[in-house]
Amino acid sequence: MPKLSLGTRLFFSHLTVMLVGLASFVILAKLSSPKMFLLRLEQLENQGFITVRSARTYLVKGFETAWNSSAFWAVIFGASAAGGLSYLAAERICQPLKQMKEITQKLAAGNLEERMPETMIPEFNQLGKSFNVMASSLADVEQRRRDLISDLTHELRSPLTVVRGYLEELADGNIAPSPELYQRLVGETRRLERLTWDLQELSKAEAGYLTIQPQAFSLYPLLEALVEKFRDQIPEDGPELVLESRRHHPKVYADPDRTEQILVNLIGNAIRYTETGAITLKTWVDPQNKSQLWISVADTGVGIGAEDLPHVFERFWRADKSRSRHSGGTGIGLAIVQRLAELQGGAVTVRSVLGEGSEFCFSLPLAPD
Repeated sequence: MPKLSLGTRLFFSHLTVMLVGLASFVILAKLSSPKMFLLRLEQLENQGFITVRSARTYLVKGFETAWNSSAFWAVIFGASAAGGLSYLAAERICQPLKQMKEITQKLAAGNLEERMPETMIPEFNQLGKSFNVMASSLADVEQRRRDLISDLTHELRSPLTVVRGYLEELADGNIAPSPELYQRLVGETRRLERLTWDLQELSKAEAGYLTIQPQAFSLYPLLEALVEKFRDQIPEDGPELVLESRRHHPKVYADPDRTEQILVNLIGNAIRYTETGAITLKTWVDPQNKSQLWISVADTGVGIGAEDLPHVFERFWRADKSRSRHSGGTGIGLAIVQRLAELQGGAVTVRSVLGEGSEFCFSLPLAPD
């Protein structure tokens, strides 16, 4: 049986109230008026009125009295029946709203597990589903907030513990100061600096405060400059950095600084987790969507397991084996990469095989002709 809409239910409820009132009036008046009129006639006969003509005035007056009396009782019973039915209908319609009010108060008190039950009214049922989606989103946000605080405290605890340990040892005279020791301390402070910078960038990106200034520019000079820059940072026995890109690709419409930030993160990650082999940068235009230029950074490093791939763009994520906390990363870089690509109208994908390497690809919109 199809569920009636709220408007239909309200229409039928008012129509039913009206019909009940009229029916009560007519039935009671029809049943009671003749009896009261006959009773009045009997009273007239007892008083000596024999003919109808001589008792016309009294007959009319008697009928009016009978009708008024029956109408009065009909109104009383009709109003009572209509009022009761209207009350029941209103209570049934308002019950989901009262439930939503109670659940909203529970959500405000921190009980994020409360949900709206299904109702027979389609509009309220749809509203309840939307409300439940909102409640689930709030619960997810709260869980993410707790996870973020937990991950952040863990990330901060490690370098702070190292710095405090060295400083306490230096203060107690248990270890002698040396350039190597100071370099370790500097490395830990730089790690904290990178963490705070990445967190600031990610919070701006997720809140929509990150400035994006798109413009048409050629991507090849930027790729060439980054390859030369990172080649100087790779040890001689490290991986080879290769650029495979056409010089005359169409221009992209994006923010050059944010695009460079994406590439720096991806290339830096590839160098960090690739000891030998090659790191290759490629560009191509998607044949199915010719409005996007794709850039990939492929390495022959440690790779990522299939079960971990869905989580690579989550904040503070690292696979246990291939993403060590001691590698110097903050675990936020890929989340920033994804957000920066999306803010510029692009997307990010990843393909990886554990022990063979990874390939991160992101797209940028082409500049209009």
